[in-house]
Amino acid sequence: MKRVLKWLLLVVVFLVVLFLIIALFVKKEYSVERNVTINLPKQEIYDYAKYLKNQSEFSVWSKIDPNMKVEFRGTDGTVGFISAWESLNKDAGKGEQEIKAINEGNRIDYELRFYEPMKSTDNAYMSFAAVNDSVTTVTWGFYGKIKYPMNFMLLFMDMDAMLGKDLEGGLVNLKSMLEG
Repeated sequence: MKRVLKWLLLVVVFLVVLFLIIALFVKKEYSVERNVTINLPKQEIYDYAKYLKNQSEFSVWSKIDPNMKVEFRGTDGTVGFISAWESLNKDAGKGEQEIKAINEGNRIDYELRFYEPMKSTDNAYMSFAAVNDSVTTVTWGFYGKIKYPMNFMLLFMDMDAMLGKDLEGGLVNLKSMLEG
C-alpha cells in the first residue's frame, strides 16, 4: 500500500511539474478582433458609439440578463466614464467597463474589470475607418493577458471562437440599428 501511494505521489508531482514547465512556453496574451462595414459616414457612427450607454443597445453581452443591475458613473463619452453591471446570471456576472482613452473620431479604448464569476482585467477598443464619405469600417477588438501558470488554459481555450461571435453579433446589431 505504501509503495502504491509513493508511486501515486510521484506521478502527481511529475504532472504538476510538467504542467508548470509547459505553461512557461504557452503564450500569455490573446486578442480577438471583428469588423463590419456600415453604410454611414464615420463621424455619424462614432458620435453614436462613443457613448458607452449605447452599447446596451447593440452589445450581445448586455442582452444576457434583462434584469441586470446597471450603474453609470461620470460623463458618458469622456475618459473616465464607467458602466458597471451586476447579474445573478453567471454568464453576465459582475464587472465594470471604463473609457480609458479617446482618439476623437477614430478610436475609443476601454478597460474591462470582471469581478464575478472570475476576476480579471482586460482591454477592448472600437475603431472607425472611413472607406469613403458614406461608408465606414468599424472594428471591435478585445485583448488581454492570462498570468502564468493559468496561461496553460490557452492551450484548450479558443478565445477567438469564444469572444469573436459576440463581437461579431454586436457589430451586426450596430449595423442594423444605424442603417435602419
